[in-house]
Amino acid sequence: MHQGLRKPAPQLLSILVLAGVSLAGWAAWLGWDQHRDVQPDGSTTGPYEAWQVIGLVLTLLAAVYWAVSRRYFAGAVLGTTAGLTVAAYADWSDDSSGLFMIGVGMVMMGSLVVTAVVSAVIAAAGRDGRRIGA
Repeated sequence: MHQGLRKPAPQLLSILVLAGVSLAGWAAWLGWDQHRDVQPDGSTTGPYEAWQVIGLVLTLLAAVYWAVSRRYFAGAVLGTTAGLTVAAYADWSDDSSGLFMIGVGMVMMGSLVVTAVVSAVIAAAGRDGRRIGA
């Protein structure tokens, strides 16, 4: 009986850890850059540069790999999605148009789908005899 009660604890902990890593990754890679660049033709770009987003993706890929290699699939998918969704909401909520919620929804759905697919690929690679994680 005690075994059944302890089993969800590592999964819940992995969700919290991955959510924390996602929040911290967003803050480290994207949170500090809040200005848009104005081009000579008057158009604006940003606020994020490609290298910042790539850095966040690689950071989260390492965290997702760690979780999936230890069979914490819920942590990999739900934790990453929750962390990115909360971070996007906190970062973009000062938008007066209200359209930031569409972006937050896109971050949520995109991260859910992508982390699920990446987790499945990592898990499948591990089942094919290749070693994943220690």
